[in-house]
Amino acid sequence: MSADPDHYAHCEALLRERDRDLWLASLFAPPAARKHIHAVYAYALEAADVRAKVSQPLLGEMRLRWWGDALSNEGSEGTRAHPIADALIDTIERFALPREELIALADAHVADLYDDQMPDLTSLEAYCRATAAGPIRWAGRILGAPGSSAFEDAGMALGITRVLRQPAGALIPADVLARHGADVRADAPALRHALAELRDKAQRHYDAARNTAASLSKGREALLAAAMVPLYLERMRGNGYHPLRGVADPSPLQRQWRIWRASRGVGL
Repeated sequence: MSADPDHYAHCEALLRERDRDLWLASLFAPPAARKHIHAVYAYALEAADVRAKVSQPLLGEMRLRWWGDALSNEGSEGTRAHPIADALIDTIERFALPREELIALADAHVADLYDDQMPDLTSLEAYCRATAAGPIRWAGRILGAPGSSAFEDAGMALGITRVLRQPAGALIPADVLARHGADVRADAPALRHALAELRDKAQRHYDAARNTAASLSKGREALLAAAMVPLYLERMRGNGYHPLRGVADPSPLQRQWRIWRASRGVGL
């Protein structure tokens, strides 16, 4: 059963409205693959936005659990009526995407619903692997790319950078904070040192992805999802950066220019 074309159009519209970077990056994918990449990214965005849409963590868990049920029981009428679920299930079936990994993405976002501190760097890496690296790997498969660590590294760079772009909070690992004697509630040198450690980790993942990308025969377009990472990291190193406020987005022109340059081989 093919997805309703309007449901794919819904995914693109959602992406264009709520994550301009990902939408711009997807424009460089071949037209035949583009709508399927939109479906994957729209799902990732929908799961990430659950916290902002609920008043209680339990309600958020119910929403995220619905996605696990939907992807396990995709034949139900209610599931296929949901535009993102319909387009995503069609994409899963066409490209044999790993269903358990897509379910793991929703499960990982349960951590967003609570104020418990992320316990350690290993936990943060698992979170980024599920929520950010997964969609880039799946986009690579849609594009017919061979298996490559470039997709994993690009996703890890993107995921850590997303955490750092927000005001310092519960997703900053407790062991990193303890190592620097930092507190996420105080903009002190210790907190800035802790965040610098995470920035360095994101940069190393980005550099590894960039170095490996040169050997890819297909699928480099999937890596463009991480093309903005250096620009955001640079802003966090600037004098105007305030950890308790997060990072302001660059101008639309800067973002378009950065992603276009990356598509031409300057960067990822």
